[in-house]
Amino acid sequence: MPLTALSIQGYRSIRNLYLQVEPCSVFVGENGVGKSNLYKALGLLRAAATGSITRAIAEEGGVESVLWAGGRMRGQPVRLILKADIDHLRYEVEVGLPSPAQAGFEIEPLVKEERIIARVGQRKVVMMERLGPAVHLRNADGVRETHQDSVLSSETALTAFRDGARYPEIEAIRQEMLDWRLYHDFRTDEASPIRQPCHAIATPTLSADGHDLAAVLGTLFVIRRDTTDLQRAFADAFPGAFLTAGDSGSWCQLGVHYPDFQRPFGAHELSDGTLKYLCLLGALMGYRLPSLVALNEPESSLHPSLLPPLARLIAQAAQRTRIWIVTHSEALADAIHEETGKKVRRVIKEDGATNIEGLTLSGEFRDEED
Repeated sequence: MPLTALSIQGYRSIRNLYLQVEPCSVFVGENGVGKSNLYKALGLLRAAATGSITRAIAEEGGVESVLWAGGRMRGQPVRLILKADIDHLRYEVEVGLPSPAQAGFEIEPLVKEERIIARVGQRKVVMMERLGPAVHLRNADGVRETHQDSVLSSETALTAFRDGARYPEIEAIRQEMLDWRLYHDFRTDEASPIRQPCHAIATPTLSADGHDLAAVLGTLFVIRRDTTDLQRAFADAFPGAFLTAGDSGSWCQLGVHYPDFQRPFGAHELSDGTLKYLCLLGALMGYRLPSLVALNEPESSLHPSLLPPLARLIAQAAQRTRIWIVTHSEALADAIHEETGKKVRRVIKEDGATNIEGLTLSGEFRDEED
């Protein structure tokens, strides 16, 4: 069930954007145009699937910080609205400030509305609708149910109703968004967990902070027993070098073998750039890739010579899953275009709002229409 379209309204510098999601979406732009907000919006949708969207907004600075700061129409409610089209289903969530009649903290972000809409032939059927404290559901038998005060305003109905047999559409949306992985940055300081051995547990997908990198690479060595593509990708970035990874007792460790040295180098000895590149290898070449991999400025800490190999790595991963990349590196964007043939989308500011060059109201791009 791939993500096929995304709508963002009233979020930071984004007044209103709707775009159809491509298999490999690459957004490039200058600092300050709001391109990172495209990435963060995906993170908020995933937080809706964990039930923590209001906490995520609070951690971003609170609802007043994340709401659109530009002009608004008088009388319109001030809302952050996110919509995701996933196969034949659409999930919508609206977050705003408490009304005077609502109990709770004064400026606490609250979930105001939620919906799941299914396309059935030419019809649209509302499978779940949450309006304030009331949640209306259509179960697997097509019977409409009403639940009152069953969800706190800080929670999502998406996580409150987990009976997959009774509410299959809710479970499908939730599981799909939980499968997304967003990689903003990887800590490479001396105390970083990435530099430490991790538990020797078969790990198909890299965690968001990369702490299980050695286990992800070790899984390819021990479970798949075919690391040809992995070694080729690593040697593409570091000619003559190769990787090892595996268990030592209850721990898993990785080693980097350079042609000029007699012993392998552990994660604790690697440069920041090398360790960052290894994390990108783990994110894009894991045993099982998530349904969506989002990378925010993956070029940071990397030497320019690593950008062409990174572009080839991204192009290879795009054959296995959906890729969403936000970057300010023109060199990386050009290299990805050369490898994939996909048009790079340029993020700009228009009248103070984040926009994307060539994006039409239908969510398509003019070059595709032409």
